[in-house]
Amino acid sequence: MFPIDVRDVRPIYEQIIDQIKEQVIKGILKPGDQLPSVRQLAGNLTVNANTVTKAYQELERQRIIETIRGRGTFIAVLPEKEVNKTKLEEIRKALKGNCIELHYMGFYKEQILEEVSKICEELIKED
Repeated sequence: MFPIDVRDVRPIYEQIIDQIKEQVIKGILKPGDQLPSVRQLAGNLTVNANTVTKAYQELERQRIIETIRGRGTFIAVLPEKEVNKTKLEEIRKALKGNCIELHYMGFYKEQILEEVSKICEELIKED
């Protein structure tokens, strides 16, 4: 499904979360698509099933996926343009922390904005 980078400093469950989110943003995974079971994904990635469970639980909390007992785990079907203010605030806090860190590393405002813009362009293609 996607690679796990053992050199990445982020925990594996966060890498799984980010990879699934990225595939949703890019349109690779669409609302209603079924994800592998916890056991299947753990086997494919050669990670502990508890790691995948933790990632799936967090994605469910964020309403990215939904698990239907006896059927499986699916990319959530949400109403179009639903605004989740709590989630937006979480993202703003994380982005703010990252911007502060980049500033202390010596990056200027323009450089930070350029990098954020590049990321958006890579992930979100104009329709």
